[in-house]
Amino acid sequence: MIFDTHAHYEDEQFDDDRKLILASMKENGVGRIVDVGSSVESTKVAVELAGQYDFIYAAVGIHPEEVGDIDESHMEWLKSLTKDEKVVAIGEIGLDYHYEDPVRDIQKVWFERQLELAHEVNLPVCIHSREAAKDTLDIMKKHHAEELGGVIHCFSYSTEMAETYIDMGFYIGVGGVVTFKNSKKLKEVVKNIPLERIVLETDCPYMAPVPNRGKRNSSLYLPYVVSAIADIKGVTEEEVISVTEENGLKLYRMI
Repeated sequence: MIFDTHAHYEDEQFDDDRKLILASMKENGVGRIVDVGSSVESTKVAVELAGQYDFIYAAVGIHPEEVGDIDESHMEWLKSLTKDEKVVAIGEIGLDYHYEDPVRDIQKVWFERQLELAHEVNLPVCIHSREAAKDTLDIMKKHHAEELGGVIHCFSYSTEMAETYIDMGFYIGVGGVVTFKNSKKLKEVVKNIPLERIVLETDCPYMAPVPNRGKRNSSLYLPYVVSAIADIKGVTEEEVISVTEENGLKLYRMI
């Protein structure tokens, strides 16, 4: 079944119909979902959802855009959450230079600290990196992220960079962007890296695939991503689903 390795069902865009849409997942071929925290509040709700649904798991972490007002007490809090067996990763963490707030130095401090936390609790990491390729890789190498493993979420860099991360034991997260007409770079990445290193993700409610681009995204739209990957790699949709499901299980150490 389809494994959505990165979703945000804690987002307020699902407040009106969250129970309804989650109840429809299994009948539509979605077997597992990892709900990924990005702020203090969203991390709380992600863990709550994982406790309410047998097919939902949680990642706990603070997104680079949200680190401006946190302190060490939040790291201790995140660490306490990892005692829950449904918490499978630290994330999403990383760097985002698209906006200059918080400033880059602050982002780096908390990215490094959360990588240290991942080592402390021995969990894989979910990495957010936008317009920050070199600094992200440098910090990950500095903190021996290859010992943790994880996923580069919503991958947006070159094939060469993807291969570097794969060599470090990471998976490449592919979602709705691969269906966009202007996504030449990501399509090249998908074409050139092994299917065994790709995981499916939505980042919902964002990044809905064509033909639903601009609408609220959900795991129910992942078949469009599956179809695009199958076309690019010249394999069946069934193979994409099967291999990426196994990849997700390995990524989050479920097998």
